Amino acid sequence: MPAAPVLREIVRQHAEMAAFLWTVYDYHLLHPDENPDMDEVRITRLVARLEAHLDGLRVAGEEGRKIAQERYDEFPEAGELFVLRMLSTNNPIPIFELQLDRVRAYLAQNLPRG
Repeated sequence: MPAAPVLREIVRQHAEMAAFLWTVYDYHLLHPDENPDMDEVRITRLVARLEAHLDGLRVAGEEGRKIAQERYDEFPEAGELFVLRMLSTNNPIPIFELQLDRVRAYLAQNLPRG
């Protein structure tokens, strides 16, 4: 059975939204008092959306990784690097199980300086 075609525009949107949602999630964890409306239910929904966008990239396979790399090449920011890192493993870790201090250290070490 031939593989389904990859719709690049949709996959690009997955990459962009995953990067954005990671940034929102991480910022909230670092500054929890800045948005009192971001309660446990909203955080759970945000993470579910983030996981869904990452899954959309994974379903696209190598093309999803390439598109995520293109997004990072154009916008070398923490969210885009996070997406690339999450796509680089065969055994993805759920967002809620990530060791955030290690994730932040990885992102800080691997982002271009400038």
